[in-house]
Amino acid sequence: MVNKVLSSEFQSSNRDVRDLRFRAEMMLWRGVKHLRQHFRPVSDHTRVFISGAQRSGTNMLIECLDWSGQTDVYHESDPRAFRDYQMFPRDVIHSLVNSSRFPFFVIKALCEAEQIKAMLDEFSPAKAIWVVRDFRDTVNSAVRNFPDFTERVQEMADDPMSVTGWFARGLSDETLALLRRLNYPDMNSESASALRWYIRNVLFFEQGLEKDGRVLVIHYGDLVTDPSPTMEAVFRFIGLADYSSFITRKIHARSLRKNPEPPIHPDIYEACMQLQERFSSIGLHR
Repeated sequence: MVNKVLSSEFQSSNRDVRDLRFRAEMMLWRGVKHLRQHFRPVSDHTRVFISGAQRSGTNMLIECLDWSGQTDVYHESDPRAFRDYQMFPRDVIHSLVNSSRFPFFVIKALCEAEQIKAMLDEFSPAKAIWVVRDFRDTVNSAVRNFPDFTERVQEMADDPMSVTGWFARGLSDETLALLRRLNYPDMNSESASALRWYIRNVLFFEQGLEKDGRVLVIHYGDLVTDPSPTMEAVFRFIGLADYSSFITRKIHARSLRKNPEPPIHPDIYEACMQLQERFSSIGLHR
C-alpha cells in the first residue's frame, strides 16, 4: 500500500528517485514517532501556524518541523484537516488539537493567512511563522506550477464579492484600491502573480503581526543559504528541543534567482518591491 501511494505521488508530481526515497523515509519516521508518542501523555499543546503566500517555501519549512519527534504536523494536503487545501472549520481543528498526543501541533495556514491573528488568540498558547520569498522567484515558480489566474485577479479588482473562496478574503479597502489602480487590461500572468504575492503578504502588516511577539518571519533566502542556524533558531522560537543538522540535510540554494527576471509591469513591480523592503528589516536575519 505504501509503495502504491508513493508511486502515485511520484507520477503526479514528476519527483525524482531521491525525493521518492526521502518521502518514504518521512512516512516511516512519522509512523515511528506517532507510535512512540502514544505512550507519552501530554497535558497541553503549543499550536503553531505556518503561513505566507503560496510558493514561498512553506512546504520546506513544515517538512523540517516534521522531522522533530515533538511535532504533530498537518500539511495542507492532509484530509483530516483540509479540503482543497483549505482548513476545515475551527471546531474540527480544535478536535484535532485536543486529540493530539504531541506537545506541538503544527498546521499550514496559507489560504487562511488573513486569519492568523484571530487564530493565535483563539488557539492560545500559539505561535506563527510567516515565510517570505523574493517576489520575483515566487512569480517564476507560480507561473510554472499554477494555471494563469490573470482573469481572476481582474475580476477581483472589478468586484471582489464575485470571487468565491479564499483568494479574495481579507482584502482591506487600501489593498482593493491598489488592486484597482494596478488592474491593467493587458496584464500578463507574471504581473497577476506578482499582485497575488502582494495581496497575500500585505495581510501580515494589516493584522499588525510585525508587532506580535508570537509571530516570527522567516526569509526563504536565509533558509536555503544558511539552513542549519536558521532552522535552529526556528526550533528555539517554537520551543522544540531536538534540532539536529540531519533535519536540513536536503536543503539547497539552487532555487534562488535561477530564472530570468519575470516581465512584471513596472508599477506592480514597484509595489511588490516596497512591500518586500518592509519585510527586509524584520525576521531572523536582523
